[in-house]
Formats: sequence, structure tokens, C-alpha cells
Amino acid sequence: METRKKGTKRYIFMVSDATGETCNRVVSAALRQFKTTEAVLETIPKVLTPEQIDNVIQKAADVNGIIVYTMVEPESRHMISELGRLKGVPTVDILGPLLTRFSDLLELSPLAKPGLGRQLDDDYFKRIEAVDYTIKHDDSMGLSTLDQAEAVLLGVSRTTKTPVSIYLSYRGWKVANIPLILGYPPPPEVFAIDQRKIIALTVKPSRLQLLRMERQRKLKNCGMENYTDTHQVRAEVNYALDLYQKHEYPVLDVTYKSIEETATEVMRTIYYRMGFKKGKLEPEPL
Repeated sequence: METRKKGTKRYIFMVSDATGETCNRVVSAALRQFKTTEAVLETIPKVLTPEQIDNVIQKAADVNGIIVYTMVEPESRHMISELGRLKGVPTVDILGPLLTRFSDLLELSPLAKPGLGRQLDDDYFKRIEAVDYTIKHDDSMGLSTLDQAEAVLLGVSRTTKTPVSIYLSYRGWKVANIPLILGYPPPPEVFAIDQRKIIALTVKPSRLQLLRMERQRKLKNCGMENYTDTHQVRAEVNYALDLYQKHEYPVLDVTYKSIEETATEVMRTIYYRMGFKKGKLEPEPL
């Protein structure tokens, strides 16, 4: 195998008919396997015409470079391969062999639409952003950016606010939750945002008492003297219901609902209140 002289730079052009991010990631991952800092990387996105392809090939030829490409159009892949061969430019096709193999195995033809990978990436990063937001807005935290939430859940302790919020965040929703405490009004920020985003959660007192007793057992009764008291629990539930009625918030009874069922009702209610068609805020299922 020929070994290049140390200090000799090698130019690698990452060519794509979309953003070039996929190509960049693959090349970067591969280069980590080599002890070299000699590679000079350049991403060339949105290469869609024969003229653009020809210009890229010539650019690589001028500096004895390598072309690595992710092109979904068979014609574009073929053109890069052939022009590279004619001009002495090494080319590496990342997507072509995979698309061909999948086509054989799945007995389907590729869509040949640039940017589908980017759409998936966008959904992925949207979820990451939503999860980050939701974690930072749990239990009345992050009130200064409460207006950025796509849903705000209200409820007394143990009404599944946090698990429902996290579940929704994995669907790409930015969710905040606000605990209601007997005798104390909600933070003023709650009333300053679009009230259509607010969903009120309630649970039957008997069920809530059981949930709290279980939590109390796990926490070994640390500072929770009145937490499971029958009268206290009922008073908290009634306080919350009075607040919901006063502000005309939609109320979801979560007594016998799973986290998934409650989350689905939250989404459906928000769609209706905001006037969205289903799917407006919802990315593809996980």
C-alpha cells in the first residue's frame, strides 16, 4: 500500500443533493480511524444539476482531491462516478450501494427524493429540544419561558403531570407543568400565556390518596404529615376544581387512565382549542 509523505494535505469534498450533513458525519466517523490531521474537508450541498456536478469534479481534480457523495438520484450518482473516472478523481458513493441493496431486499424502488434524511434529523432534534425544555419546566421551573410551551399541565401532586409531560416531550412537544398547592394561587406567568395551551388534570380523591400513600411509603414519610390525610386530599382536589371552573380550563380526569391515554387526550384537546388539524404539532410516531 502506498504511503503518502507526512505533511501532504488531501482534500476531501463531501457532495450532496441535500444538506451534506449525512455525508459529513460518515466521513468524520471514518477519519477518526486514521491518525491524521492532513485531511481538508469541504462540504458542497445542494448539488442538483449536471453543471454543478461537473464543476465539483473539476474542483477536486485541480487539487488531487477525493469526492465522497450522498446522492439519491441514480443519474447523479452515475455522472459523478463516470466523470471522476475520466478526470482521475477517486469517488466514494455512500448511499448508492445501500439503496441498491435495500431495493433488492425490500423489493421496492427508492423515492429518490433529496432531503428525506434531513426531515428525519429535524424530527429527532425537535424531540431532543422538546425533552430538554420539558425537563427544565417541570414542577413550576423555567417560568420566564413558560410562553414557549405548547402545553401547560396543571394539577395537584400525584396527578401524573410529570410522566405525561415527559411522554409528550418524546413526541416532540414542549410541555411545562405547574403543581397546585392548597391556599396558594398559581404563578402569575400561568395567566399571562395563551390560555388555550392550559390543560387541567384531576383525579378522584380516593385514588389520589392511595397514590400518595404509596409515595409516602417510598419516601419513608419524610415531612409528609398531612399528605395522605383524607380531608386534606379532598380539599386539594376541590380547590383545583374550583380554580379550573373559574378560568374555564378543560379538565381531564386521569383516575383510571394510562400515561399514554392522558397524553393522547392532551394532544387532542390542544388541537381543538388551538384550531389545529391533527398532526400540526405532532411529529412522526416513535
